[in-house]
Amino acid sequence: MTIDNTVVDALADEVLGPWHKSVPPAAWGHTVRDYLASAPELAPWQTPLLTLDRGLLDANLALMARWTAAAGVALAPHGKTTMAPQLWREQLAAGSWAITLATGWQAQIARSFGVGRILLANALVDPAGLSWVAAESARDTAFEFYCWADSVATVELMDKILRDTPPGPPVRVLVELGGPQGRTGARTRTEARAVAAAIRAGERLALAGVAGYEGALARDRSTAGVAAVRGYLGELAALHTELATSGAYPGPAIVTAGGSAYPELVVDELARLADDTTTVVLRSGAYLVHDDGFYAGISPLTAPAVEPGLRAAMHGWARVVSRPEPELALLDGGKRDFPFDEGLPVPQRVVGGGALPTGAQVTALNDQHTFLRLPGAVAADLPVGSIVRLGLSHPCTAFDKWRLIPVLDSAAADRPRVVDLIRTYF
Repeated sequence: MTIDNTVVDALADEVLGPWHKSVPPAAWGHTVRDYLASAPELAPWQTPLLTLDRGLLDANLALMARWTAAAGVALAPHGKTTMAPQLWREQLAAGSWAITLATGWQAQIARSFGVGRILLANALVDPAGLSWVAAESARDTAFEFYCWADSVATVELMDKILRDTPPGPPVRVLVELGGPQGRTGARTRTEARAVAAAIRAGERLALAGVAGYEGALARDRSTAGVAAVRGYLGELAALHTELATSGAYPGPAIVTAGGSAYPELVVDELARLADDTTTVVLRSGAYLVHDDGFYAGISPLTAPAVEPGLRAAMHGWARVVSRPEPELALLDGGKRDFPFDEGLPVPQRVVGGGALPTGAQVTALNDQHTFLRLPGAVAADLPVGSIVRLGLSHPCTAFDKWRLIPVLDSAAADRPRVVDLIRTYF
């Protein structure tokens, strides 16, 4: 699948400045390209900081490409995780079938970088967004766009909006099936079939498959959680079979599910549906960056189950700015810099030597401060000015805090080098 390399490459012409958080002032006024050509090190960067690890990104990318190919499913990674066209390009180059996104605006960003196939994992009933889809599909008939609908009312509104747009190809719509206490999605197969019938009756719509998200039905690997996910995926498979058997699809169909927590269950329950007329699409988004928190604890693609396993390719860096109590250090990063919704940062090491006291733990974040508790410590153990590398949880709420993210040759190196700068769009 395509992306416009010329547009992505042009990101290297951006001029660095104080609007790029934590970029060293010595780099201001230089383009990204010129800055990287100077073989810069991490040391001059200001804190707080979020970084990526080049070697671990590459390893995670290759692992997921091998795993999905062996499973016989396509991969449309969720681009909202990073909103980074440079990383989308790497995912597409590794064989991804499409890029998934969550809002019309996100889809417009992807299209501005030439992404040729977009899966919107959501309903699109915003008139401006849906009109844009119609116009872009008419302008370039090779562009493939898919979105979801979970009610007859949604379908009727979409069709009404599209009737006021110039003639063009029909918009491809997938029926979204949900589950009890889940997120969006028709709650029964009967309701879902009615949605499919409404799509087929629409003047400007085409039924293109079925879709859903199992991650809203469980939060752990408990017996009950796994059973809920499997049961839901079984219903999604049954819905597709009913529609396919009845001849409801006018052409090839898509069956798509999958976040980053239960991809192997999606494969177990849905991969068998893939054939000459059906593509099974996994939408994992967190795999590329992974984490040291929620996904590290729930993903089936970590070692030793899978070798070398997905590994966290993002880290936070924060500096000690206060030691007001013997067992407390305050760092200069907080909620505006690091994710906290799926677990607090985890202190991993002190930069430049020294060891964290046993039991060191982050207990709270303020907007711009991290509370690092140090049981049994004294001020000399971690003096003001020390830099702590942090493990982070949940990449989806890490990237959105940064406009430009440095990529290191290795976050484990004594003197990491900056080998790339990743531009985000949030």
